[in-house]
Amino acid sequence: MNRSVNFVIPILIAVLTISAWWILNRPNEEPAWPTRIQGFSFSPMRADDDPSQKRFPSVEDIDADLALLKGRAHAVRSYTVESTLAEIPRLAAQYDLNVTLGAWIGDDPEANEAELGRLREILSKGYRNLVRVIVGNEAILRDDVEVMELVEYLDRVRQFTWLPVSTAEPWHVWLKYPKLVEHVDFITIHLLPYWEGVPLDQAVDYAISRYNQVKEAYPNKPIIIGEVGWPSNGRRNRGAEASLANQTRFLRRFLAAAESEHYVYYVMEAFDQPWKLRTEGATGTYWGVYDTNREPKFDFTEPVVRIPQWRELAGLSVVMGVLLLAFLYRDSSTLSKRGKSFLALITYAISTAAVWIVYDYTRQYMTPATAIVGLLLLIGGVGVIVLLMAEAHEWAESVWLRRWRRPFPLRSVPDDQLPFVSVHVPAYNEPPELLKETLDGLAALDYPHFEVLVIDNNTKDPAVWEPVRDYCAQLGERFRFFHVDPLAGYKAGALNFALRHTDPRADVVAVIDADYIVRPPWLRHLVPAFGDPEVAIVQAPQDYRDAHQNAFKAMCMAEYRGFFHLGMVTRNERNAIIQHGTMTMIRRQTLDAVDGWAEWCITEDAELGLRLFEGGHKALYIPCTYGQGLMPDTFADFRKQRYRWAYGAVRILLHHRRELLGLRGTSLSLGQRYHFVAGWLPWFADGFNLLFNFAALAWSVAMVMAPDTITPPYMTIALVPLVLFLFKMSKSLFLYRRRVTATLRQSLAAGLAGLALSHTIARAMFGGLVTGKLGFFRTPKMAEAPAVIRALADAREEALLAFAFLFAAVSVMQRDDAFMLDVRIWVAVLVVQAIPYLATVLVSLMSAWTHLSANLVGPMSDMDCREANGVDQPVSREA
Repeated sequence: MNRSVNFVIPILIAVLTISAWWILNRPNEEPAWPTRIQGFSFSPMRADDDPSQKRFPSVEDIDADLALLKGRAHAVRSYTVESTLAEIPRLAAQYDLNVTLGAWIGDDPEANEAELGRLREILSKGYRNLVRVIVGNEAILRDDVEVMELVEYLDRVRQFTWLPVSTAEPWHVWLKYPKLVEHVDFITIHLLPYWEGVPLDQAVDYAISRYNQVKEAYPNKPIIIGEVGWPSNGRRNRGAEASLANQTRFLRRFLAAAESEHYVYYVMEAFDQPWKLRTEGATGTYWGVYDTNREPKFDFTEPVVRIPQWRELAGLSVVMGVLLLAFLYRDSSTLSKRGKSFLALITYAISTAAVWIVYDYTRQYMTPATAIVGLLLLIGGVGVIVLLMAEAHEWAESVWLRRWRRPFPLRSVPDDQLPFVSVHVPAYNEPPELLKETLDGLAALDYPHFEVLVIDNNTKDPAVWEPVRDYCAQLGERFRFFHVDPLAGYKAGALNFALRHTDPRADVVAVIDADYIVRPPWLRHLVPAFGDPEVAIVQAPQDYRDAHQNAFKAMCMAEYRGFFHLGMVTRNERNAIIQHGTMTMIRRQTLDAVDGWAEWCITEDAELGLRLFEGGHKALYIPCTYGQGLMPDTFADFRKQRYRWAYGAVRILLHHRRELLGLRGTSLSLGQRYHFVAGWLPWFADGFNLLFNFAALAWSVAMVMAPDTITPPYMTIALVPLVLFLFKMSKSLFLYRRRVTATLRQSLAAGLAGLALSHTIARAMFGGLVTGKLGFFRTPKMAEAPAVIRALADAREEALLAFAFLFAAVSVMQRDDAFMLDVRIWVAVLVVQAIPYLATVLVSLMSAWTHLSANLVGPMSDMDCREANGVDQPVSREA
């Protein structure tokens, strides 16, 4: 039955995927393209040409382009007579093409004079295929010249030619400047409804209405349409979407109307202009009916399909989805139908989105810069897919399991059969009263055979360690105290010292932090698990007893709880938990066999767990509270603790990279490799997100400094961080409510605390990659809360970055094109990227405001198990 589900669900989702592609690409009937249109705007630039850099096409290239248009248009309209473009009238005559000859007018008077000189020379040759002259193209719109300056140029040209003379401007410029109309023989208007944000379905009627408006204003002047068109790619302008399908629809609809109304028009334009990427941004490049290879971009007569290659893309997305899903389904026997359906839906959505984004991006003309960006985006995209799949997999396994594979039975074992346990308590400069509470908890253990070793390493002040020594003596022979100074190796060094002094009778070594108060049944409930000779580690979660003190600690408690209720539980299913250095037990024999704790590693606990897994040993985890410690008192200490954990994770992955990648023989299973890589992947994502943030700020600065040439990043790419942020937040809130049994306030508080650590984790990722010499630093407890100024100083980096992102968002919104969708999406990206930094500032301030009640977050219940013997792991399971 389970195998059939593995086939049926992917097939159903694949059918839905293909159906969605089909629905979005149903053919639409449109008027056929005329056999021969009135004219094309003609700029015969090839991929390597750039008139702004004085690189013009060869005469042979111009001739080939005009030959292509022979019989397909009555005329062409040129824009300048500079360089080889002066040959257009002569070459066009060979192909029975009339020419509306253009002269470029810009903001340089000397260049304008040179252009008019060349124009006069061409007109003097008397080409019979010249039908009119246009002096200047949108020169008034660009503010290159004043109206009277342009009038002077027009009057001069009209004096040396018998051809009708005009200039070309959008319709509204003609309505605004009646004086200009007096000095032209005809009106040349541009009708480009895309630039005015008009939706496609209204665009043709809108263009005709503007034509009629100009006609009504100047009934005695002939009107030609100098430019009319729609881009096949580029930015979305309010309701106007630039796409190949929309370009096809608009032009075929307009041409049908123009032919019936007998308009004189020039389609904008014959060929795409890649050079405009550097001057006009993406949209200016894609107005051609033919691409830069001189191939038609759409079908002139067949029904219009949004994506003509949709069948191939749908097939590719399904194949990609099947491959991803096959990987996830390899070890999913305990997932319910709902869980498998969820994974299938997410997988196909991700694969379809990936295929669409790559397809959409490759529809651009590539420059070296966009090619490099595309390669980086491809690499980043693979990372995003892996991250999303890992997050979705954890989501499914946390909610939709039919059964747990590895329950933790609580067995009743007679006292005389229980092994001897040596409890190790490393301490450094801990307050004596705090450590005495820890020892009292150990003295009350309901267990017959154990010892307690307290190892105080490197504490200098005798007033700190001597009271603890004396208290151990009072507690009796079970308690032994060692003060060692100097002692290298930090906590691992202290634990190795304790191992050397452990009672030879000990079969199990247990470790707790110096601030933990354990519960009496801890050893009695968990030690019997070592009855399985393959079990080397038995782990209970970290838990805390001071969440009631203030809102900051309640928030931290909620954030900690997620890992021990979610990540560790799913890891336990594949024998891949992360061992942590408190509330843990290790088989003495295996600990000796691997030479104890690694003194090179700042997270010696997780590293030891991975080494034991490589040796083929098992670990068991029970998400129940058996001991509680103290949380960091300040955000600065909370951040130091997380920095140490993340830094240590990087060092562990680097040190064990061959084993994790299967390049060195070990007993690691595929599931263990997966969890140790994928489990820390979100932390690496924070690191790469920091790189993205710096790039985003740099891009935003460029957008503000050069608004005419630098446009927002490609919109589909810019949407990725927004989608990723929403997906992760949705997952976090959903799982906290369902699996951590947290209230909405607690879920939001946990999310806020997690976001506040993003920058710290990012820095730790890069720190771990470039150096392996980070010194150990303990997490202080019961520290005096900092003042507000100190709290702000602790978050100064994040505050600066938050300000930078918000300032960048406001600055980008000052652009003239701030109304365009891609600008607004980019602003949303900037604001979202500021959220983690703002969270850091807020959480740091909350740690200073110790008077804020924990009730703002709300109390979280202990992770308790029923204490009756023989009960399975009491974690809720939902099918």
